[in-house]
Amino acid sequence: MHCSPAYVVGLVDGEGSFTFRLNTNPARRNTMEPRFYLKLQAEDKELLDALQRFFGCGKVYIQKDHRPRHSLCYRFEVGNRSDLREKIIPFFTRYPLQSPSKQRDFRAFCKAMTIVFAGTHFTKEGLKQLSAIKQTMH
Repeated sequence: MHCSPAYVVGLVDGEGSFTFRLNTNPARRNTMEPRFYLKLQAEDKELLDALQRFFGCGKVYIQKDHRPRHSLCYRFEVGNRSDLREKIIPFFTRYPLQSPSKQRDFRAFCKAMTIVFAGTHFTKEGLKQLSAIKQTMH
């Protein structure tokens, strides 16, 4: 299967997510874990494999869900900061998402990554900014 930029944008508009986890537990070291991912049913796994080849990064794995009436799903995920900076963010900057909610989340994700790339994400002000950004995301 071959993916075109337009197809990737449409797929991510419908099924993708840009997010990050912010852990500020005082008993542990502060962490910021960025993620770009898509989750699809098992029968659509080949689409996720194609995305992995298209971007040249990320992992495809089973996402276990033990809730009743939930089918087996796979997830394509990119969490490596270099891959996010060099592949994912430039792609979606060049080929903008179409849905307003995904555009908003992508812009917020980019703001958060700017803080991380500047190295200020563990300062009091950086954590405050990241927390505020996280509140705006879906």
